Amino acid sequence: MAPTHVLRCCQRGLAWIPVIFIALVVCWSYYAYVVELCIFTIPSIGEQIVYLIFFHLSFIMFVWSYWKTIFTKPANPSKEFCLPKAEKERYEKEELPESQQEILWRAATSLPLYTRTGAGAIRYCDRCQVIKPDRCHHCSACDMCVLKMDHHCPWVNNCVGFSNYKFFILFLAYSLVYCLFIAATVLQYFIKFWTNELPDTHAKFHVLFLFFVAAMFCISILSLFSYHLWLVGKNRSTIEAFRAPVFRTGSDKNGFSLGFRKNIAQVFGDQKKYWLLPVFTSQGDGLTFPTRLVNSDVEQATVTLQPEPSKSAAEVPVSPLSESQNRLLSNDQHANNIGEHLANNTLKSAESETITISVESES
Repeated sequence: MAPTHVLRCCQRGLAWIPVIFIALVVCWSYYAYVVELCIFTIPSIGEQIVYLIFFHLSFIMFVWSYWKTIFTKPANPSKEFCLPKAEKERYEKEELPESQQEILWRAATSLPLYTRTGAGAIRYCDRCQVIKPDRCHHCSACDMCVLKMDHHCPWVNNCVGFSNYKFFILFLAYSLVYCLFIAATVLQYFIKFWTNELPDTHAKFHVLFLFFVAAMFCISILSLFSYHLWLVGKNRSTIEAFRAPVFRTGSDKNGFSLGFRKNIAQVFGDQKKYWLLPVFTSQGDGLTFPTRLVNSDVEQATVTLQPEPSKSAAEVPVSPLSESQNRLLSNDQHANNIGEHLANNTLKSAESETITISVESES
């Protein structure tokens, strides 16, 4: 038992190595830019001031978002998704998967669950002993279930999920701005040192290496940032991009997509003034998410309703509908009521005409 505990502590310590590496690179880049470039290399005072102002703005936003991504604790399922003590004991005693699923189906009747396993069963984590909410997955590195898990990032030593996904996007954005600004402003002095227009000083190594590092990080961050922007626009996580979520009607890669604007608001919130700040503004609680009752891409003009498969009430428990589903169902019911009302009026008018004709014929 003791060796396992020691091994776990060693793994947690080693997991901070990538974060320490990034911190050392950032500290060196600050020294190289501020001291070696702005103070010892750039001759113009005005140019120094302008460069230092914009550099510190990008540096502060980059460090702030990076800090929030690292130290924001991943959100976990609430207690309502845990099995009651009696049901948990019955579940552990059962050996047949069918009997275990019956227990999970009964426990999930009051939970807002719309996704299933590939076999159509309730998603349950034996490690954490909780019924997984929609878009929740177990992280083996963090050893916990994480709400709306995207991936485990070694560069922040944390799980990227519902609680810090906005911070992660901003971290990528501001790190890209930071590297682009350094590369753009260092380029002319890089060329001068490379062509020996400037004398060889101790600043030459820092300036040359600073440009190479900034350009290298720019290329890698740009591809990752572009990919996650695409995911935000589609309202998918990295896990869902590789494996489409399974609903009652089958797998649907666009099951959580609500349209581009609403997808953006899901991550960044409704108030645009907070979009660029690393403060939490994401919509919802991470336990439930609006879903669509249609099985087609929201970017297409036409959609088709997807019927529910015929199952008995004992097989499929009724779960509460999301807000978007309630709105769609209420609109359908309203349309049906209007149709019934018009049909009744038509029948009444037809009956009155028949009575009038019969009276005139008798007279």
